Amino acid sequence: MTDFTNVRYTLAVLDLEKSTNYYTSVLGLAIDFTAPGWTFLSRGSFRVMLGEWTDAMPPSELGDHSWYGYVTVSDATALFAEYQSAGAEFTQALADKPWGMREFGIRTIDGHRIMFGQEL
Repeated sequence: MTDFTNVRYTLAVLDLEKSTNYYTSVLGLAIDFTAPGWTFLSRGSFRVMLGEWTDAMPPSELGDHSWYGYVTVSDATALFAEYQSAGAEFTQALADKPWGMREFGIRTIDGHRIMFGQEL
């Protein structure tokens, strides 16, 4: 069986420049490369492709379907503090969960929601 070697999320955004700035300045991702209408970003093994679709439905209008990822991290407490100081909007505060994770959630500038968790 072939192993998956990494995952790259693909997201439609309404304003590519504004969204790229959010992912770099608030979430701390680096730009890997750009192509017309696209920005490819990463931080460690977390990778995302932002594609500009000015006529797409805003993710904030998708309700529970705006969740798109759960990212396991080495230090959720430190990342929560980093995102707090960068001005991220939280959907869930940092907390230890009964399923053995310390986790928190954010909402991106476009309305996509991401969970970050550390195994306890």
